[in-house]
Amino acid sequence: MLKLNLSLQSANTRAALKIQYRTVSTTRTYVHLSYFARRLSTTSTMATSASSPPTIAVIAPGAMGAAVAHRFTKAGCTVLTTLEGRSPATIERARAAGMQDASLADIARRAQWVLSILPPSSALAFAESFQKAYGDAAGGRQLAFADCNAVSPETVKTIGKVFQGSAVRFVDASIVGGPPTDDYKPAFYASVESGGEDLLAQFIALEQYGLRVVPLRGEGSGIGDASALKMAYAGLSKGFSGLAATMILAAHASSPATAQALLHELHDSQPAVLQRITKSIPSMLPKAYRWVGEMEEISSFVRDGLGEGEAHVHHGFAKVFERVDNSLPDGEDVGVLKRFVSDAKTVIQESSGSK
Repeated sequence: MLKLNLSLQSANTRAALKIQYRTVSTTRTYVHLSYFARRLSTTSTMATSASSPPTIAVIAPGAMGAAVAHRFTKAGCTVLTTLEGRSPATIERARAAGMQDASLADIARRAQWVLSILPPSSALAFAESFQKAYGDAAGGRQLAFADCNAVSPETVKTIGKVFQGSAVRFVDASIVGGPPTDDYKPAFYASVESGGEDLLAQFIALEQYGLRVVPLRGEGSGIGDASALKMAYAGLSKGFSGLAATMILAAHASSPATAQALLHELHDSQPAVLQRITKSIPSMLPKAYRWVGEMEEISSFVRDGLGEGEAHVHHGFAKVFERVDNSLPDGEDVGVLKRFVSDAKTVIQESSGSK
């Protein structure tokens, strides 16, 4: 028996077809095609190719969502979003990114992919709203929903269950990094349920339209793992901003002199830490409202893994970010943080000039 291996150019075709040629005589050849129809068909609405860019919904057009959408539209994709009730600034941001306004029902009928990029507190409610619109308008039509929000593994599993029993397939995704630019791409980590390798391959295929995907594979991997990685990473990176803000505000509450002494001691013994504070605190201020929910999700992640006591750390940071947000734009706490950063930059600059 002679077996011939075919090289299939399309990743979707490789995932969909298992082709084996068997020559059983000199005159007869049989081709056996095994179709994995439940997962993927050659006419699947999720299938994409270089000649037919997909229609992708990105909800919502915030700084991250609009930047991701802009990458897609530059690559030729149609990008949908919903602008009902959005501010004029958000509407302009969406239009600048090339996004098209659509209802959730229209998105359910047209999109191959839905990327949810929202504040953590809105992630579950949006999934439920979209599932209702999908059920009413396009029940049975296959599409994929990627939750790209900073939520805990338990939360993302709850979101995934919203789509159980429907033709909507679910990807646990998490974004590490800032909004994409022409020369920078954040990482979209992705994990799927067991047996969903074809779905993961299709998400990876979005790289040809400007996404940078890092798949999570290996023993025990599944829904929740991409979100767990995000929780661990943000717990460190954004946790640093929370820790710095906490200590600066507490030092100043003791006395302004204490805050100044802290600044100079950091400059003398921890210059890299002080340098990072001058960048992380200003960057945190406009995002503090988003980070409240994210810290609560990280607290839940830590609680599930380590216990109640350990979870208090990031719960405390949530309180600090809430305090900072309540102080915007020109409240006392924001003033203290801004002065500390300004003074730190002056000290660093003067020290550099004296060398």
